[in-house]
Amino acid sequence: MSERLYIFDTTLRDGEQAAGCQLNRIEKIQLAKALEELGVDVIEAGFPVSSPGDFESVTAISKAVSEPVICALSRAVEGDIDAAAQALRFARRGRIHTGIGTSDMHIRYKFNSTREKILQQAVDAVAYARNLIDDVEFYCEDAGRTDNVYLAQVVEAVIRAGATVINIPDTTGYCLPEEFGQKIRFLKENVDGIDKVLLSVHCHNDLGMATANTVQAVLNGARQVEVTVNGVGERAGNTALEEIAMIMHNHRELGIDTGIRTRKLFHTSRMVSSLMNMPVQPNKAVVGRNAFAHSSGIHQDGVIKLRETYEILDPRDVGMLDNSLVLTARSGRAALKKRLLSLGVDLDKDELDLAYDSFLKLADVKMDISDDDILKIAGRSADSQAPVRLDWLKVVSGKGVGHEAEVRLIVNGEAHEAHSAGNGPVDAAIKAVKMIIQRKMTIREFLIQAMDKGSDDTGKVHMQVEYEKCLYYGFAANTDIVTAAVEAFVNAVNKFYK
Repeated sequence: MSERLYIFDTTLRDGEQAAGCQLNRIEKIQLAKALEELGVDVIEAGFPVSSPGDFESVTAISKAVSEPVICALSRAVEGDIDAAAQALRFARRGRIHTGIGTSDMHIRYKFNSTREKILQQAVDAVAYARNLIDDVEFYCEDAGRTDNVYLAQVVEAVIRAGATVINIPDTTGYCLPEEFGQKIRFLKENVDGIDKVLLSVHCHNDLGMATANTVQAVLNGARQVEVTVNGVGERAGNTALEEIAMIMHNHRELGIDTGIRTRKLFHTSRMVSSLMNMPVQPNKAVVGRNAFAHSSGIHQDGVIKLRETYEILDPRDVGMLDNSLVLTARSGRAALKKRLLSLGVDLDKDELDLAYDSFLKLADVKMDISDDDILKIAGRSADSQAPVRLDWLKVVSGKGVGHEAEVRLIVNGEAHEAHSAGNGPVDAAIKAVKMIIQRKMTIREFLIQAMDKGSDDTGKVHMQVEYEKCLYYGFAANTDIVTAAVEAFVNAVNKFYK
């Protein structure tokens, strides 16, 4: 019988610490739902005390997803712990993740303290957190460079104080795999009560050993791994979720199961890449575009005869196509349907027809059709039955001519048109939509982000609309940013319009 390895995903916390990878609240909710579908056990949603935005994101994610444990980070400080508990108040299953540095380097130079004082602060933090929540994870920051005997003393003390999960991070990515595995084994053999808690590891990739160190930890008794999609994270990143999932998937002889729905890995990888504006390197293990590409004639010959000669993974197991299908304006419905299926989207005939029409229009103006484009097209076809739909939009805008917009909406099957002027093309178009809808609505958040690079960019728009003191979220993507803005507004309107 297989043992369970719990997947703790920290893409939304440690992953977002990567330079240039910040997400807004809407994007965090979108990603949290994808992680739930992927099958992760724990989502570390943020560091609530660090900013009002992080606090609100943890709260929103706690409301948006129900299956995974929602975890909030804190330092071993009462104010941090209070903020984490408050942010988690709506979580069906919440966990506070508190801790402190335990290496002599951190104790002396970061805290200007002593081993004895740090141990007491750790115990006090765990005891305080347990008064607020039942599930408390304690991290020993820089455990990779912490003396094993002292590390064992800290771990034993916080277990007695009520910690339910113990996290042993290789914070700087320093350890060699064998060394890190031995550290986990030492704790398993020398800490009273270690069998009563879940032992976790959190490895960084500064020397390219994050995955190897994580695997060695699992082989020596760790049963929770802290990972990120695509290995994103501070500095050189973290252990990649997809690598651990497929290592365990392929090495069945280990008898360890992650519970990850591996066929959703590729889709989730591309979502993270798009939202964080962090391209996946072509040779990235498991999810890189070259992960299943063969250029050597010898390799090609072998794969044609038997795939397993050079592919230890079946690309379909991670949600990728067997081969590369380049979609252009000359592609047919079958090619579009196959690509959608590979991305986890199964449309019926009518939905496919609508998606195909949108695809042809996009393909006429955009040379490179990405998976993100395809997913947005599928989403728009799914909205085709919504009570309010944008039929057409005409905008006149420019220096010396002003800004005007004409809009035609289909509202519950009836066509309505309106014309308006505004301070810009988007403002004019939104005002025209409001004239038709005739509800008192206020845009509270309006975010534009490019998905690609070039003059045929696809821009995505996130919008937050307030109606009767409630907030509704809208999203759309289009090569025309004015159209994307109007479609995002209409998408939000459909959340409350009857």
